[in-house]
Amino acid sequence: MIGGMTVHRFIAGAAVLIALVSAGCQRQASTPAQRGDPRDVTKFLAEANENLLKLGNAANEAGWVQDNFITVDTQAISARATELAVNAATGYAKQAAKFPADAGTTEERRQITVLKNTMTMAAPADGKKTAELTTVAARLAAAYGSGKYCPAGQEGSEGCLDVEAVTKILAESRDPKRLREVWEGWHSIGAAMKNDYVRFVELSNEGAREVGFADTGVMWKSRYDMAPDAFAKELDRLWDQLRPLYLALHAHVRARLHDKYGSLVPPDGPIPAYLLGNIWAQEWNNVFDLVAPSTGSRGVALDGILKQRKTTPVEMAKYGERFFTSLGFDRCRRPSGSVRCW
Repeated sequence: MIGGMTVHRFIAGAAVLIALVSAGCQRQASTPAQRGDPRDVTKFLAEANENLLKLGNAANEAGWVQDNFITVDTQAISARATELAVNAATGYAKQAAKFPADAGTTEERRQITVLKNTMTMAAPADGKKTAELTTVAARLAAAYGSGKYCPAGQEGSEGCLDVEAVTKILAESRDPKRLREVWEGWHSIGAAMKNDYVRFVELSNEGAREVGFADTGVMWKSRYDMAPDAFAKELDRLWDQLRPLYLALHAHVRARLHDKYGSLVPPDGPIPAYLLGNIWAQEWNNVFDLVAPSTGSRGVALDGILKQRKTTPVEMAKYGERFFTSLGFDRCRRPSGSVRCW
């Protein structure tokens, strides 16, 4: 043990800290826009891409450590890494907004647009608020990852259930009383997160407004090559097309679950979420055996086929690349020193 940490956790944490130091040094470098040549789009994008890649990798590494070893220290490391990445992304977004609408090539103009509207959260100009934003975000992630539902009388014991245990019960159990108890118990842990979430919304909205968006939601909806209002209208249009199929599927599933659980599932109206086999009720495949028609099939099991063909992980990645190139995307081009292509 090293200061209460196992060796592999210490090494992982040290690696992240080294990445943070490196990323922090990169962040201090001035960009073309800062040096007074705002029309030099190519240099600006090259620096932004390089620095954001390093900062993003460092933040992801720190997040991985936090997710797998949830402690006060890993939360702090993740918050600092995220703060560097968010600050840099926000700074580049503000600088990108200074370029004229006709600056650069068509591809570079699209990159400028992407820089301005693909942030998950924007940092407020006040450094203290940015630090608070990333700290709150890390704390929320930790609270979710470490949250447990403890049935009455089993507090602090092995009888407590984390998200994985709850997910397994909801997927496999057919006892409606148990399903409702576990579903409600798990969702009860969210109450303690309310104040942090409210503050997260306040701070992230403040940062989004400083970048030029009405709020974080508008910022998120601005990343689809269309205006936010147009994006919302497009979703409504697509939903209107899908609605008849969804309502028919919903009615069928509701009828089959009514056959199984009786009055717990009304003959019309919403389906109780805890009976749908998923902790968020967003996937219904775990109740397939209850609702499938007699001729129904779960589809083709690919595992056996891939093993029979002795398909390697690299070949599976190539399958994915061929899908995207079939849509018109460029093939993978190996940058200098990269090992991400094949």
